[in-house]
Amino acid sequence: MAFRSGFALFAALLLEAWAPGARADKLQITSTPPGATVELDGVSAGTTPFEKDFPGGYFHKTKTSLGARLEHAMVARISLAGYATKELTLTEGPMNWISLNGRNRGEYWLFKSDHFHVDLKLVSEAFTGGIAARVSDSNVELRPELSREELVRQSKPAVVYLKGIDKSGSGFFVTSTGLIVTNAHLARGEESLLTLLSSGQQLEGKVVHIDPELDIALVKVDSPTENMEFPHLVLTDSAGVHQGENVLAIGNPGDAMLFSVTKGIVSAVGKFPNAGPGTWIQTDAPINPGNSGGPLLNSRGEVIGINTQKLVKKNVSGIGFALSSSDVLEVLHRFYPDSVLSSATSRSQTPADSDSNLGANDVTTAAASTPEGFGTIVVISDPESAEIFVDEKFHGNTPATLRLPAGSHEVVLKFPHHADWKRTLEVLRGNKVNLRATLETIR
Repeated sequence: MAFRSGFALFAALLLEAWAPGARADKLQITSTPPGATVELDGVSAGTTPFEKDFPGGYFHKTKTSLGARLEHAMVARISLAGYATKELTLTEGPMNWISLNGRNRGEYWLFKSDHFHVDLKLVSEAFTGGIAARVSDSNVELRPELSREELVRQSKPAVVYLKGIDKSGSGFFVTSTGLIVTNAHLARGEESLLTLLSSGQQLEGKVVHIDPELDIALVKVDSPTENMEFPHLVLTDSAGVHQGENVLAIGNPGDAMLFSVTKGIVSAVGKFPNAGPGTWIQTDAPINPGNSGGPLLNSRGEVIGINTQKLVKKNVSGIGFALSSSDVLEVLHRFYPDSVLSSATSRSQTPADSDSNLGANDVTTAAASTPEGFGTIVVISDPESAEIFVDEKFHGNTPATLRLPAGSHEVVLKFPHHADWKRTLEVLRGNKVNLRATLETIR
């Protein structure tokens, strides 16, 4: 009798292993508003409300070593035209599968939940105010260098401590309306981050953009009072960064005091594929876990880079990397079309200043206002999920339906490893235009 019971249990376990479809569970992703495109690991999978069947072993540990297992992490991107794209880490792991006899059967991941919901934020609400930037030019008079003490005094109020569920780091304000730049690896998988100001005030920061390629994310906090403006820093492009110049890093290294400062020099500037895409600034200023996302400042208090990583290698020390402000400006340019300024109009700004206090050498770029009268364009592309830029401003990913002001507009679609697709069209009030774009692969 005991043998029959054991055999029946073994047969049931085999049935689970060989017929996972019979025990499939459903993954659901919803959004407010609905109709957003859902990408799973970079592949378009449908629109919200989204449902898909997965083996039960993706949601809970299987009972046998033969059961279906999820053998990689899974990330979802939720995008809708006119709204800030959301990125969700759907899984937790890796975990080790250890059989009853103690044998390691490999790693696996599990879905954190069977239902994920995101509230999408309008681009017009998330990206308000203006950013300040300076493009290097020999004809533009540079601000005088500051003492270290004065540089820290002016810049520190614009630096923030960011804390997620199981990780923490740094960031800094780039607008007086609460837009924060930080690293994507800190914001990935987080809906919001606890944001601590140097004054001790705590706010909730909403993750409003995570770049799919560069290690850059944008977080937005709302002002607790109607007239409050956040101190923010000026960005300067990498053309003005030189080997040997002095730099300061401000951030929140783990297991150390918050809002601490380290100093060093620029060791090198350029592309460094081992660190990732973008232009990198190598520095000997100590950059430790928790410093990620904080500003790397020159002696004039301008942000030349975003502290990103430290080289960890045996017998190697004093090598850190910051992603250049040129890359940060490239990301911000999607939402603030005037953020990349010509050298003729670029000017500098006192660190951690506010828009209302801009001086004669300062410039602020803001989102453009829209006139009355609208038309509609429907944009479809091959491949799908191409980035849409209208008049140099990011409007989400294809497929999308956009409501645009009447008049002439330049539409550009971008997709990695494909040539840009460009069209200029006239949008008439009350009319609807369909655009179908095929992006050619770059060989």
